[in-house]
Amino acid sequence: MSPASDAVTIPCILYNPDSAAQTSFSIQLIIHFLFRTYLLFVSKCFKSLRTISAATCSAYINANSIWKKNGITVAGGNGPGNGMNQLNIPHGLFVGNDQTLYIADALNNRIVERKIGERSVGIIAGGNGQLKSPTDVIVDKARDSVFICDHGNKRVVRSSLRNSNSMETIISGVICFGLTMDEQGFLYVSDYERNEVRRWQVGNTQGIVVAGGNGAGNRPDQLNGARKVFVDRDQSVYVVDHFNHRVMKWAKEAKEGIVVAGGRGEGSLLSQLNHPEAVIVDQLGTVYVADRFNNRIMRWLKGAAEGQILIGESGVGSLSNQLYNPLGLSFDWHGNLYVADFANYRVQKFEIQ
Repeated sequence: MSPASDAVTIPCILYNPDSAAQTSFSIQLIIHFLFRTYLLFVSKCFKSLRTISAATCSAYINANSIWKKNGITVAGGNGPGNGMNQLNIPHGLFVGNDQTLYIADALNNRIVERKIGERSVGIIAGGNGQLKSPTDVIVDKARDSVFICDHGNKRVVRSSLRNSNSMETIISGVICFGLTMDEQGFLYVSDYERNEVRRWQVGNTQGIVVAGGNGAGNRPDQLNGARKVFVDRDQSVYVVDHFNHRVMKWAKEAKEGIVVAGGRGEGSLLSQLNHPEAVIVDQLGTVYVADRFNNRIMRWLKGAAEGQILIGESGVGSLSNQLYNPLGLSFDWHGNLYVADFANYRVQKFEIQ
């Protein structure tokens, strides 16, 4: 059977967020269909000069996408330690457009990068007393900026990719667990102690509460232990509500959130989560959750009452198809899934099929 082909011309706009300059252009793609239909997300058409949340920039994934059950160790996996082939509690992950992997290496008090094709890592921030238990990281190459949740020092800092010793505090007094950036360049920071997420314009001293902020609790307008956070292109905020065993979605300017995963108590049923840690969301609104104490990665289709186990059906362990307390998630451009496998001191890559 020969594949059918369709030529599609797509109009695009090159947008520079620094100067607001726009340049129009178009690209032509040949799309092939063979046996099944693929949903195609043209990542190269979106040419914003700012690197935003890696998950937002991931390949377009359809509702039936599956990933290989056996992961590939791409960083660490050699026990806890501070060597260049070791990690010590890997936490937040970020995958850049060039597939460089950035890792918040919490107990080594550093941010490391792992370039494609390499197994060892290089330090790009910390490791010299500047950071204390960093839990998340995002990278904006266009502005030579690395934004870090410096959890133990109760702040968010900005470092330089070109100079790892250059570091400035941009938000202080926040017990940050997660952060992300939207397409407009606003930072979203979860505050574990205040049980809230705030949106910050870089350089401002005051943020705006966009989720929680009403004390610890399980009401729709409350959070209890805010962990990692994700923002979509509509500026809806998804936040891991750790002690409520759920993931909440707060639409832009909403006064309360809705449950999009879990929320039925602590447990291991497909309708439950057990102390979740991280969340990412694809272009269809499908939610992916690092379900920490269930040692699995869950997928919740939009509006579903139950999730599906993507990774970790074989229980806790150190085999290539197992996890042990996953803490971080990220996609790359191709839709491959990266998992910070905390207690195995490694990052696993699960390839999309």
